[in-house]
Amino acid sequence: MALTASLRRTLIALFALMTFIVMVFYWNQDALKPTSYLSTFDRFMRTKLVTDRGNIFVSEKTWTYKCVNDRCIRQHYLTEHHHEKRIPFLTCSMTCGASNIWPEPTGKVTLGSKSLTFSTAHVRAHIETPFQRVENLFRDAFLVFMDDLRLIENVDKDDKGSHEAEGHGGAEVNEIPTSVPGAKHPDDTRCRVDHPCDIDQFEISVKIHKYQDIFLRMDTDESYNITVMSDNRKISVRINAKGFYGARNALTTLQQMVWYDDEDKLLRIINRAYVEDAPKFGYRGLMLDTSRHYFSVDSIKRTLSGMALSKLNRFHWHMTDSQSFPFVSRQYPQLAAHGAYSNHEVYTVEDVREVVEYARVRGIQVIPEIDAPAHAGNGWDWGPKHGLGELSLCINQQPWSFYCGEPPCGQLNPKNNNTYLILQRLYAELLELAGPTDFFHLGGDEVNLECWGQFFNDTDLRGLWCEFMLQAFQRLRVANGGISPKMTVVWSSGLTNTPCLSKNSFAVQVWGGSTWQENFELIENGFNLIISHVDAWYLDCGFGSWRSTGEGACSPYRTWQNVYKHRPWNRMRLTPVQVKQILGGEVCLWTEQVDESTLDSRVWPRAAALAERLWSDPDDEHDFDAVHKDVFSRFSVFRNRLVQLGIKAEAIFPKYCAQNQDECV
Repeated sequence: MALTASLRRTLIALFALMTFIVMVFYWNQDALKPTSYLSTFDRFMRTKLVTDRGNIFVSEKTWTYKCVNDRCIRQHYLTEHHHEKRIPFLTCSMTCGASNIWPEPTGKVTLGSKSLTFSTAHVRAHIETPFQRVENLFRDAFLVFMDDLRLIENVDKDDKGSHEAEGHGGAEVNEIPTSVPGAKHPDDTRCRVDHPCDIDQFEISVKIHKYQDIFLRMDTDESYNITVMSDNRKISVRINAKGFYGARNALTTLQQMVWYDDEDKLLRIINRAYVEDAPKFGYRGLMLDTSRHYFSVDSIKRTLSGMALSKLNRFHWHMTDSQSFPFVSRQYPQLAAHGAYSNHEVYTVEDVREVVEYARVRGIQVIPEIDAPAHAGNGWDWGPKHGLGELSLCINQQPWSFYCGEPPCGQLNPKNNNTYLILQRLYAELLELAGPTDFFHLGGDEVNLECWGQFFNDTDLRGLWCEFMLQAFQRLRVANGGISPKMTVVWSSGLTNTPCLSKNSFAVQVWGGSTWQENFELIENGFNLIISHVDAWYLDCGFGSWRSTGEGACSPYRTWQNVYKHRPWNRMRLTPVQVKQILGGEVCLWTEQVDESTLDSRVWPRAAALAERLWSDPDDEHDFDAVHKDVFSRFSVFRNRLVQLGIKAEAIFPKYCAQNQDECV
């Protein structure tokens, strides 16, 4: 028994020792392997992985495109089997078939079928105009054009900020600088031995000869013509326009003749072109509500950049509402102090001036709106403490559905003279910041007579609304130096047909449905209209209700096709004289369910669909609800241009459809 016990202990000890040795070998196996073996093994596995991936996955660059019957056809491109150069889709589509300019020009268009590579370092411009202020403004617009080209040119670089210029460089009197002394543009020529540029010179000659306006007006001439020629390694571009705004539109068209070739790693331009162009409607707008949610100045600028590329020309800034008052007035800072969401979510005078100037260089007029008398609650509640009486009534009153269109309530006091004085001084500030204008928006949306009826039940409430609007209009005249704007705009409502409004002084922004009777009544009564029909041009619709009671949503979602196909002047069967009463149109983005994180995708590319409808209003006698396949193709290219500029526009169809032209539509 003793021997057996001793043997058992020995066996256990040996087992423990062997276990220890095995564990040591296991944990140190990498150190025990020869280095040469490990490196050889790793190289083998990496090579195998890469080879397998190459066999399994097809790179986008494996595709090449060929123009067949004015359509780009996708084909496999294998380097070892092809001696011809790979043609990227964009290079094919820009030189195959109809033009890819958006919005479609209204006049004569001829485009070459070949393209040439170049670098932004080759671009020079010369302006000829008798108007110094026009020259200065166009110089700024040209620098924006160059910055956009550099952004596209550097699309494959990690340093996306290298294209940004910090100021204007010195230049001869009429030569526009394309780069800034001291600004760094790494590898700016982009041309290399293995990828040489086709041209050495890119010269743009601009002639602005008739109008000296630097502020957009109702009758501003935005027409232009542009000629592109190539000869002996040189591109020559001639732009002729009657005023600044036409010349700026020509730059946008020229920008859309340029693209980035991902095979050559260079910019390309169509080798020859001629375009005559002018808009059908003078008012082509986009409205952004910055009261339901606050939007940074940078996000507003991004929106303006998209508008400029689309040739939209009016930014209607619905700055305040009953939810918040973010504008910091110099005269009445109490409005923002009591009405802003926070001291960071405000627009200072400097902010507004910055937005206005950013827009003007891009051919856009800013139309700020302080909504009144309704939609005016938070921010207006400080009057009694300052001895000014009740400036607004029904502020945050419940049940809200009795006293306003949506919570929270608030409606200006029509019988308090201090209310009108504050409006007058606000108008004066906004006129000073926005510059000379013949458009001004007084608001007037969704006036609730029940709110006023609590306080003035012995008064004709419709007459009280008339009294308020006429008083506000007179205060606007005083603020504008005793001169009435040519067109003072109000939102449509059940009150806008009241005889107190003069058709010669007031235009109506019609937001109701396209079949509502108010459309016909306003036209018959001689009013000029800006169309913003809720059933076509409201971009906030289709996302469900944002509250538990009441109708808080409009449905369905307005697709870009809905926006594009809407031609109210046709559906209303207007006479040619009546069509002239339609000044244009505007897409609207109310922001109850939109903040800065979703701004781009809600606006773009749908706002661009409106841009073509109002710029060229192309005949579309195809299926009533369908958009022609050529429009799909151009719109897809334009949407990608927005993305290249940093705008997160939503996709219009699967990428396969973009790579296989016309197969999905």
